[in-house]
Amino acid sequence: MSTKEPTSGSDETIVWVPSKPDPNRTPLLSVQGLVKHFPVNGGKFIRHRIGTVHAVCGVSFELFPGETLGLVGESGCGKSTTGRAVLQLLHATAGDVHFEGRDLVGLNTKEMRSVRRNLQVVFQDPYASLDPRMSASAIIGEPLRIHGLWSSNGLERVRELMKTVGLNPEHYNRYPNEFSGGQRQRIGIARALALEPKAIVLDEPVSSLDVSIQAGIINLLQELQEITGVSFLFISHDLSVVRHLCHRVAVMYLGKFVETGTRSQIYLTPSHPYTQALLSAVRIPDPRAERKRKRIILEGDVPSAVNPPSGCRFHTRCWKAQPICAQEEPALIERGQGHPVACHFAETI
Repeated sequence: MSTKEPTSGSDETIVWVPSKPDPNRTPLLSVQGLVKHFPVNGGKFIRHRIGTVHAVCGVSFELFPGETLGLVGESGCGKSTTGRAVLQLLHATAGDVHFEGRDLVGLNTKEMRSVRRNLQVVFQDPYASLDPRMSASAIIGEPLRIHGLWSSNGLERVRELMKTVGLNPEHYNRYPNEFSGGQRQRIGIARALALEPKAIVLDEPVSSLDVSIQAGIINLLQELQEITGVSFLFISHDLSVVRHLCHRVAVMYLGKFVETGTRSQIYLTPSHPYTQALLSAVRIPDPRAERKRKRIILEGDVPSAVNPPSGCRFHTRCWKAQPICAQEEPALIERGQGHPVACHFAETI
């Protein structure tokens, strides 16, 4: 279904509105104080630790059944690392990850197998995430075999999944090189759906695809959520895609959340300077509005995650920065805008 939602810089636009989840339900996924650091090693003869990459630094969020939560930010801000730590593909340095009430941190491979039946992933690159030596049937059916669900009707299930994601079921015996990029990503989605999971981590699933192909994948994800009620943790740097798909949004910068809220709160009343800068870079379909609106250009480069700035990590590029910004880190709290913002001088524009 769709509704009219006003946007800054244009009169109004038609956007898809997914079913609103009940906030009183128990979270499907709960992440508290997640930290992930990577060692930096050096030395010519004896390797030793010379620094630390602060990739993710204490992020917390919840994902409810039937909901899509978007993680957005520039490349290198820690979005994908967060997703991989949630999936336990990376072991967290600190923090808790609970899925359906079960703590995932510290589980071994065997213990995680039962969890992965309900927590799946779709990777960014459809070319690298599929084994070129396996047919589409083998790729999509692999989770069924691993979990002992491949039986006499396994191939029938594969063909059903291919049809569900918009692929020709008769092409089940083809190999990845015989499909286009968009079709390969549909194979990845079919593989993630094979076990009927409750949640899927989507790590930049459309960033490597053409715009027209992106639209088809996003529409497919919308339809799948409406039909199955699956939850999505959607990781992306494209704010226009995130707006079209997500219920709630968390904006990330250098390993920390700087602003979180519902889609309307983030897109209609952005309050953190970083969020405002990101949104100003999103093009508006109306040429007149595009020419009139003010563009915010961030100066300087993103600081190194090995040695992040003190205080507010964004203060080195922020036009509102005051001495307190370099001295005191702002908490992610509600500051009068109706949603949490990590900025001493938060205000809407």
